[in-house]
Amino acid sequence: MSCNYADGLSPYEHKGVLGVPEKFESEEKLNEKCAILTDWIKNSKHVVVHTGAGISTSAGIPDFRGPNGVWTLEKQGKKPNINVSFNEAVPTKTHMALKHLIEKNHIHYIISQNIDGLHLKTGISRSNIAELHGNMFIEQCNTCESQFVRTSPTATVGKKCLEEDCKRAAVRGRVCRGKLHDTILDWEDSLPDNDLEMSDYHSSVADLNICLGTTLQIVPSGNLPLRGKKYGGKVVIVNLQPTKHDKKADLIINYYVDQVICNVMKRLSLEIPEYTLDIDPTRNQLPGAVLEWNISKSNIKQIQKEFERVSKEHKKRKSEENFIKSKKKAVKKFDIKVETLKNEGLIKNETENVELVMGFVDLTEEEDDIFTE
Repeated sequence: MSCNYADGLSPYEHKGVLGVPEKFESEEKLNEKCAILTDWIKNSKHVVVHTGAGISTSAGIPDFRGPNGVWTLEKQGKKPNINVSFNEAVPTKTHMALKHLIEKNHIHYIISQNIDGLHLKTGISRSNIAELHGNMFIEQCNTCESQFVRTSPTATVGKKCLEEDCKRAAVRGRVCRGKLHDTILDWEDSLPDNDLEMSDYHSSVADLNICLGTTLQIVPSGNLPLRGKKYGGKVVIVNLQPTKHDKKADLIINYYVDQVICNVMKRLSLEIPEYTLDIDPTRNQLPGAVLEWNISKSNIKQIQKEFERVSKEHKKRKSEENFIKSKKKAVKKFDIKVETLKNEGLIKNETENVELVMGFVDLTEEEDDIFTE
């Protein structure tokens, strides 16, 4: 059952703010905000979606910090009422819509904190998703670090050995003597390097970061949506509870994620595809088949190059803005001194003796260079 994942983690006291009351927009406000979100999606060049446990509750998998979340109820000595097994859970409308939005080039990357495998079950490409906290349906070799898709959830969590040999030889012909481990992070585990690197770059170059079903409390995952703010990007938060970064968001929608996504899809004139077994790599593998789930080096280099371009343009833009500010400041100082010298009768106008005026103006070296240009 899905709650068994939480039971398998090490004891940990600092699980964040729990059980905060949920908030709901009025129907009028919901439609108004969904219209804004749709417009931003249409007009953005690079859209990144950050997903948390809140997008999987409609699949029967409980969240963690909601009023009926795993950690919230644990503190009360209780268990969630909903608890579908990872095998039985199927992608929600949100999962299926996100896959379709990628296909239609409306969104470009998904960064997920979820370990339930529901994004994987939509048939999404590895080039379009980072899984920062692992995946119950993925196993990884401890030697060559190759990842493979499983047909059933791992029996362990916390990156433990599954007592199975690496499968690399089956797909690449090169034998590896490593052992397979689960990919699920425990509390103190470091995030996977490639997934984190892709997430960092994509979040930074995004002109629109959309957060769905997460309170953004876990770091560094929760801070990634803010990366794009430095370069002029917007942040949207869709969640029933307040989040850690509400004050920095450009738009907040307090409502069920599925209904927000359905509203947006309708405005984009797109149908949400149905989940079928034939698209699910965890359910549609031939006997003996091996499917890799690796982030390619070329994908990392590609987004790194884009990040460097965006960063370079940002530095150039900031330099130009600072130049203009300094010039305005220098001119203002000059004009004030001219007026003073006129009042004192030392000059009749600023063109009479510019050098005399400049001698009285207290400009910095940088401002003097700007002004004399």
